Amino acid sequence: MAAAVRARRVERDLTVRALADRAGVSRAMIGKVEAGEAQPTAALLGKLSGALGLTLSELVARAEGADRLVRRVDQPTWTDPTSGYTRRAVSPRVGGALELVEVTMPPHAQAAFAADTYAFLRHQLWVLDGTLEFVEGPTVHRLEAGDCLELGPPADCVYRNPDDEPVRYLVAVTRR
Repeated sequence: MAAAVRARRVERDLTVRALADRAGVSRAMIGKVEAGEAQPTAALLGKLSGALGLTLSELVARAEGADRLVRRVDQPTWTDPTSGYTRRAVSPRVGGALELVEVTMPPHAQAAFAADTYAFLRHQLWVLDGTLEFVEGPTVHRLEAGDCLELGPPADCVYRNPDDEPVRYLVAVTRR
């Protein structure tokens, strides 16, 4: 992840200060991430990916490497050290017209993301197993297995598992 963040920052011709300002985090945190001294949380990766003009899936795939055909066993996964949720980049072409991401969230876990993480994206959430509470700004959506929600305009959001069992859902992402 460290190399992927640094490479994209350099690619975009951003200084550490400029990336920190765009992401709303300290320069010290950017330095720790790029040096591999800090395991970034989902919220931090969301801020960094948005500031770098990438989806979270693109950033994870750049860290893991991706091919046109990606077998399940080779699909890049990342686990948030804070919430324990795991995201798997299902799509073989990260950064393409459509990205599919499978997320498994442990019981009673949650992950929050700032609105600017989604400023250039459209999302749909499809719950595969369990119950997901999705807090979109002031609105709370309770989604059960089989339910699908198209997200509205970018807003601060929280993905929350209110139950004693894991929730598994698919996120479909396209660029605006």
